[in-house]
Formats: sequence, structure tokens, C-alpha cells
Amino acid sequence: MTQIKSWSAAMLAGMLMIGASSVRCAAQEKDSFTPMALDAGFGPMDITAPTTPADEIIKKFAARESEFQQALNHYTYRRVARVQEVDDDNKVSGEYYQVDDVIFTDDGRRTEHTIFAPESSLKQVIMSPSDMQDIQKGYPFVLTAEEIGQYDIKYVGRQKVDDISCYVFEVSPKQIVKGHRYLLGRIWVDADELQIVVTNGRMVPDDTRKGSEDLHPPFMTWRQQIDGHYWFPVYTRAEGILHFAGGHGAMAQDVHIRDIIKYTDYKRFGSTIRIISGGEAPDPNQNQQQQQPKKPQ
Repeated sequence: MTQIKSWSAAMLAGMLMIGASSVRCAAQEKDSFTPMALDAGFGPMDITAPTTPADEIIKKFAARESEFQQALNHYTYRRVARVQEVDDDNKVSGEYYQVDDVIFTDDGRRTEHTIFAPESSLKQVIMSPSDMQDIQKGYPFVLTAEEIGQYDIKYVGRQKVDDISCYVFEVSPKQIVKGHRYLLGRIWVDADELQIVVTNGRMVPDDTRKGSEDLHPPFMTWRQQIDGHYWFPVYTRAEGILHFAGGHGAMAQDVHIRDIIKYTDYKRFGSTIRIISGGEAPDPNQNQQQQQPKKPQ
């Protein structure tokens, strides 16, 4: 987000550090935000060495992620994005809202079609190109065999996310290439399916130059196994206090930002796989059991 107003807002206190906050990257030397708390549902961390070498686990889950990316490229889905400014009373004071369908054109090209986009009521920040890049590609993070060489990956341990046993890895970019966005944080990989089920961290780099600041909150994305085979992104929540240092005529400013992204209605070649939420009844014709770590509604 890019700052557009110059008055100061009081910082929200009591925010806890996310699990990935200890990870550091040379391209992101200082925190430009106060992060959100790690969600409930994470069991104790077993830090003993895995029975399978970590390098082998990494190689296998990257190959599995490549399979998933190829499959995802043949799916359509709906993405609902909310970006909210939150005031000192924890009430929404401004909002960006957009609904997009990721579809295929008649000639087979994949594209995004905006079906609803009211005028933004954000008052303190504006959406930047990197914000859109994060919503489209960063938050639904996929770490394929083709991209894994761009990252340093460190085995952390084994941990349950609700009832799902996961390997946990710290992920940080080896270097920052201009125009690219990278994950700095942690991933939880299903120990059986060898696919990412939860991603927690931030997309980097931030632009912290005074007068040109472009800052982003930390996020967590949950996936759900909706086709009995692959784990698909279904929900992202990003939240934090962005610390704008001001300069070049702008005052220092703290802005509480909350992003909520939902991915629904996955379809492949006319076959529909729906994400069930709220009180909606399940499809009686669906015979694949769905798995997912619990997530906030």
C-alpha cells in the first residue's frame, strides 16, 4: 500500500509476533509493520530430525507443487478481495472491494474478468501494483521445482495443524530481482500428501524509501483439499499496522490494514468443485471427502 494522507493515526497495541517474524532477509532489513498473531490450531513443534532427509522432502514437495501448479492452470475460480483500513476502535473506516473470475477465453487463454468493483473508500492508502501482484500470485503461494532454487529453505520441525501432520520450513529469497515478489516466512507441508497446506509470512520487498513507501502486511493463507488430490488456496488473511515514516511533505503515519481474500467455485472442464462456507449445505453428489485445516470464517 502507498500512503496518500499525511495525518498521524494512533498505533494499535497488543499485537503478537507471527511465527515467521524471526526470519530476516538482507533486502528487508527492518520491519515496516507490527504483525498479526499466529492463528490457533497449531500444535507443539517437534524439532527432532525427520526420518527422511530434509533435502529429499524439499525435492519431493517441490515436484508435487509443480504438479499442482499445472493442474491449477486448468481451473477457473472466483476471487473475492477486501482490503480494509481499521480505525482505533477496530472498526472498518475504508475499504477496497473487488470480485474477479479467473476464466478462459474462447481461444483458450486464461484471463481475469472483474464482475464487481465499487469505488474504493480507502482514505489513508491506495492500492499499488505490488498489492495487486500479491493478491493475484503472492498470497496463493506455490513453490514449484522450477522456482525453489530462488529460495533458501530451512527445516524447522514437525507440527500438527489441527489434525494434519505437517513438515514446517522457513523460506527466504536468496536474492531480490527487481519487479519480482518473494515469500519471506514459513510453509506447512502435509507430511503425507507433500503439498503446502498453510503459508505464513510476508511478501517482499517493501519499498521503505521516504516519500516512496510501498508497505504490505504479513499474511496467512490456508489451502483445502477439494478434489481428493490437490490442496487449493481457499482463504487468506493479512493484517498489521503499517508504519509509514513520512518525508517529502508527508507526516509519519501508522495505518492498520486488513486483507481478506477468498477463492471459491473451482471448476475444471465443466466439472464444479465448490468451497462450502457458512451454513451452506454440502453437495450430495460429491463423493470425495474434503480435508482442510480449520480457519476463521
